[in-house]
Amino acid sequence: MAQTGKMVYRFDEGDADMRSLLGGKGANLCEMAGLGLPVPPGFVITTQTCRDYYASGGHFPDGLWEDVTANIAHVESSAGREFGSPEAPLLVSVRSGAPISMPGMMDTILNLGINDQTVTGLGKLMNSPRAAYDAYRRFVDMFGRIVLSMDASVFDNILDRHKTEEGVTLDQELTPERLQLITRDFQAAVRQVTGIEVPEDPWEQLRQAIDAVFGSWNGARAITYRNARGISHDMGTAVNV
Repeated sequence: MAQTGKMVYRFDEGDADMRSLLGGKGANLCEMAGLGLPVPPGFVITTQTCRDYYASGGHFPDGLWEDVTANIAHVESSAGREFGSPEAPLLVSVRSGAPISMPGMMDTILNLGINDQTVTGLGKLMNSPRAAYDAYRRFVDMFGRIVLSMDASVFDNILDRHKTEEGVTLDQELTPERLQLITRDFQAAVRQVTGIEVPEDPWEQLRQAIDAVFGSWNGARAITYRNARGISHDMGTAVNV
């Protein structure tokens, strides 16, 4: 499907008056960036692009992916990190952002860009292998639940079993070695339940996450919330990366 206008805005290209196009979250981030506040580099995929996505039967509009890759390159340059780099990995979040606030009704995925190679480099950068593996197991959890529609209890049960084996009650008491085992078990659970591997390729992670956030606009929770609040179903959601 052909694009309808500019599909992606960097945080330094928009402002608060563009709420209908950039969503509340995206417009506010752009406004803060314009004021010189310390906003991390990023970009917003517009609500119009979401509407075009639905109009085409759930396909990315022509040119969207090229715009996304170009804007990731800008984030890489600004952050001094590289998406998929084993030595200096860039991790990103993918967040929904409707023009009217719908708290908790749509989806967010954190730590995209982490995989079996980048987790080691991340641990060195953070001087904390534990923090890196904690980020990794959280990513696999979110990807399974949000992108692949798995039940959260699958991951909760694995985590509880490992805490029992380790003899701890709090997540932060888990060792780096135990978190690595938990990550492997999470990955195995995804394979067993869905027959699909969590992508190692950061670009594929990103593509599927954007697709999932677009999809969450018409998720059951979001539709029920809009019906209850009298919010239009035609606005679409922006996607903040």
